[in-house]
Amino acid sequence: MNSHDISEEPSGVLVIDKAGDFTSHDVVAVCRRALKTKKIGHCGTLDPMATGLLMLVVGRATKIQDLLMSEDKEYRGTLTLGKTTTSQDKEGEVVTESPVGDLTEQEIRAAFDAFLGDFEQIPPMVSAIKINGVPLYKMARKGQEVERKPRAVHVFGYEIHRIELPEVEFTVRCTKGFYVRTYAHEIGQKLGCGAHLSALRRTRSGKFTLDRAVTIPELKTLPREELLPRMISLAEISLMRGV
Repeated sequence: MNSHDISEEPSGVLVIDKAGDFTSHDVVAVCRRALKTKKIGHCGTLDPMATGLLMLVVGRATKIQDLLMSEDKEYRGTLTLGKTTTSQDKEGEVVTESPVGDLTEQEIRAAFDAFLGDFEQIPPMVSAIKINGVPLYKMARKGQEVERKPRAVHVFGYEIHRIELPEVEFTVRCTKGFYVRTYAHEIGQKLGCGAHLSALRRTRSGKFTLDRAVTIPELKTLPREELLPRMISLAEISLMRGV
């Protein structure tokens, strides 16, 4: 059990199971109110449509934010073949529509196999990456397209759970800074019909999973003294990480 003195400034990691339609900043704001503390940051932005694991660093844990953000991730997602979008996910406007045809499981697996190991991704225009201090998504909203530098990424492995054309449900294990939207888009390009990401859930980051996650309704309603014991202490984190 974690020991948290209710009166002292809380420190540790609170794992949240983010709901859809919340930004990562929204979740931080809710947590600041719930824990009555300002010193909270998050590890790794999740798009509003995405759900799942969002780690909040509280108090002294903000010092290890970069360390926690650098760890490998696991996502479960669904891609929808036949349509590409401006944002590479279902939130964007449709750019192209193509017939999907009778793709076989072997053809779909071959497309996923093309994105295993080391390769480069060009981040989507609709992303939080900043160029000259301006987030790309703000430029994208104005219809601007700027050159983005490719970034090195690594896929450790994937599973395909369901193929019900035009949908393919999958899990991917990858390095930090990986765009699952771009992965879905590129698999669609490989298959010749285009694709976009229609669902996404982060299930793991480093050794952190959803097993101890606090839901958004719990974060909004539980009293502070019930939320504090749900935090993972700095001592436990160093044990988990083998530091």
